[in-house]
This record gives sequence, C-alpha cells and structure tokens, in this order.
Amino acid sequence: MRAIIFAFIENILSIKVRCDSMVFSSLTFLFIFLPITLLLYFISPRKIKNIVLLIGSLIFYAWGEPVYILLMIFSSVVDYTHGILIEKHRDNDKKARLIVLSSAIINLSLLAFFKYSDFLIENINYLFNTSLATLNLPLPIGISFYTFQTMSYTIDVYRKEAPIQKSPIALATYVTLFPQLIAGPIVRYQTVADQINNRIETSDKFAEGVKRFVIGLGKKVLIANNIGMLWSEIQGINISDLTVLTAWLGIIAFSFQIYFDFSGYSDMAIGLGKMFGFDFLENFNYPYISQSISEFWRRWHMSLGTWFKDYVYIPLGGNRVSKIKVYRNLFIIWFITGLWHGASWNFVVWGLYFGVIIAIEKAGLLKLLENLWKPIRHIYVVFILSISWVFFVFDDISIGLSYLKIMFGFNNTGFFDTHFLYYLCNYIILLIISIICSTPYIKNKHSLLLESINEKHRLFYENIIITVICFGILFFSTAYLVDATYNPFLYFRF
Repeated sequence: MRAIIFAFIENILSIKVRCDSMVFSSLTFLFIFLPITLLLYFISPRKIKNIVLLIGSLIFYAWGEPVYILLMIFSSVVDYTHGILIEKHRDNDKKARLIVLSSAIINLSLLAFFKYSDFLIENINYLFNTSLATLNLPLPIGISFYTFQTMSYTIDVYRKEAPIQKSPIALATYVTLFPQLIAGPIVRYQTVADQINNRIETSDKFAEGVKRFVIGLGKKVLIANNIGMLWSEIQGINISDLTVLTAWLGIIAFSFQIYFDFSGYSDMAIGLGKMFGFDFLENFNYPYISQSISEFWRRWHMSLGTWFKDYVYIPLGGNRVSKIKVYRNLFIIWFITGLWHGASWNFVVWGLYFGVIIAIEKAGLLKLLENLWKPIRHIYVVFILSISWVFFVFDDISIGLSYLKIMFGFNNTGFFDTHFLYYLCNYIILLIISIICSTPYIKNKHSLLLESINEKHRLFYENIIITVICFGILFFSTAYLVDATYNPFLYFRF
C-alpha cells in the first residue's frame, strides 16, 4: 500500500505539460485540471462563471492541439452570427432557411475537410489511378460531436424550439463545454438553453455528479481497460493461428471494452455536468439486454440516434411516407451513421449492416421475435452484434472477413486450443463482472435495498456505504493509472 501511495505522489509531481490530449481517465485531469477548474468556478461570481468555464474548456481542448481551438472559436462565431441573422429575418422564411443552410454547409465542410479529405483523396487515387498527395491532417478531437452540437443551435433557433442566444460568451461556453466535448453525449442546444445562463449548482447535485463520475471512471479504468487487454492480446495473435473459440472470446472482449469505455466516458461527462450545474441527457441504457437490434439502437449512444432522428430522418419523411421511402430513409441514416464514426469503408459497411438488419426487423422479423423465448431473442442480438463489432474494429475489411471466417470455422484452424483455455482462465472473473455490470442487476438490487430499509438506515447506506464504495473505486482506479501503460479511449478518433 505504501509503495502505491509513494508511486502515485511521484507520478503526480513529475507530470509535465506535453502534447498528449487530456482525457478524463488521466492523473493530469483528475488531480490537476479538474480540482483547479472547480475551485476557480465556485469562487467566481455568478456573472463570470461562464467565462471561467469557457477558459477552462479551451485550455482542456488546447492541451493536445492548441491550434485547433481557433477552429472551435470559428465554429462558435459562425453559429452565433447565423443565430442572430435567423432572428433578424424571422418573418422571411425563405431567407431564414438559407441562413440555416449556410450554417450547415460551413459546419459540415469543416468536418468533411478535417475528417474525410484523406479518405476522399485515397479513393480518387484508387479509382482513377492517380497519385494525389494526402493531407495527413490530425483529426481535431471531438469535431464530430461539437459539429453536430453547433448545427443543432441554428436549427433549434430556426424551429423556435430554443431561444436566440444573445451572448457570444454563453454560446461559446455551450460549444466548448469540456465535460462532453470529446465524446458526448451530443448535447443539443434546446436541452441546455436555459441552463447556460440560469443553472443552479447545489451540494446535492454536486455530490450526485461526483458519484456518477467515479462510477464512470471505474467502468473505464477497471473494466474497459482490463478487458481491452484481453482483446489486444488476441488481436496480436497471427490470424492464421486463431481458433474458433479464441476468435469469439476476442470479439466478446472487444464488445465489453467498447461498451464500458464509451458508456464510462458518458457517465463521467454527465457527472461532470452535474458538478457544474448542468443536466445532460442519458446516453446509454443497458443496450446489451436488448431483445432486438432496433431496441439496441434505442439504448446505445442515444444522443446520436436522437440527433439523426430529429434532424435527418424526420425531415426526410420518417415513417410518414411510402414503404419504399421509409427503407430509403433508413439506409440514408445508417450510411451516415457509419460514415460519422470514421473515414473508412469498414464503418460504412458497419452502418449499412445495421441498416439491413433493422429494415428486415421492420419488414416483419420483429413480430416473429416477439413470439420467441426471451433468451433466444437475446442470443440473436448478441450474435448480430458480435458480427457487427468485427466490421467496426478492423479498418481493413479483408482482415475482418478473415476473422469472421475463423469465428464460423471456415479456416480449419481448430475449435479451441491452449491459448483459449489460458485466456479464459485468466479473464473469467473479469468476464463475469462485465456481464453483470452490463445489465441493470446491481441498479435494481440497489433500488430494492433502498425500498426495504427505514429512513435511518437509508441515510447511513447512502451517505456512508456508497461514499466508501466510491472512494474505493477512485482509489483502485488511481492505483491502476499510476503505473498503467494501457489507457486507450476508443472514441477519440470519432
């Protein structure tokens, strides 16, 4: 214990400013940036809290990419100006529509340039046998998230679903808000329009935020990082040496890694928001308990699904058009969803794969599933998702297809071997923990316990027991981070 504490202190004291991007699950963020930002925020008068939060957010973003704060400031100015113009031309719907279109074009052009320019050049070179040089631009962190957020501002103002923001500082605070900047949830302007200037910070909300943040930290550091090491080890094996069960074990490990990685970050973001007085919408609702793929996508990355539904799917006609157009709309949405996740064809295939499955469910499979035993429905979902994660994780589609062949025994590599037994024995406890924590089992037990005990015991449980558990999660997460060399964040590249 003493060695861990001394190692932790030495690590903290030796932290230097470097060009690595700051993440929530880093010692720099946990013990330097966050405490200083919270202190400055809470000692500041109400009038300058947004300024403090804006400066803190810009520092957070500039930690790894100082130049790109200019891009974020530019986006804020563009959408602030467009919002003012929409309000000015409110009586002229044609002009107002053109202003919204202008905002969307500028925002999407920035996203396309930085995220998709090399992808486009590579495909042009391939199709036309040219040798155009790629730009090799580093991807601005969180650009996919804050681009959608800034677009939602002008659209919501145009639709009269949110008030015009007359303060450029307030709007820039919304755009740059560091708690959800790099990985969501995608916070639409109408959700926090009132909170930007009129939020109330309370000790209860702050305590709730701390608990939510620590739970997210534990999911990310203690579960995602460790189960991710299993996937990394299996991924490192020569694909010709993999057996069927080892391949399945690997992709199951990845499915847990990406869930706890992303949902853990969302929990941390929601918790941080509460510390500063914001209420962000939920982003995950135990997606792995779903009984259909349609249900899965109502539970997974909910802020993205809601954004596409309200700003793309419904404007295209949604379900209110002919069946052919409904399926057209579905494939447009899923093509965009795949492309949003990354500038690579495997993501497009991944998105269209879900488009096909959901179209089939919509065409009648859902009715058939309703008549099946629940465990069978769940097995169906796990099976479909496992295939999808192969498309997602391998940028090279040919390698992904080779991995799928092994999963289904088409490569004659054997059913299992000593590698599988070794990995299973080493990670079986973590796999069981992952399964339990990906369901509402603990949450339900917690709720039942609160209902069954009297007020005195409830206060003791909530104020003492839960606090001790949170301190334990924080301690073990910190102990892991002190010497950790494996602390990836999968959604950084999106």
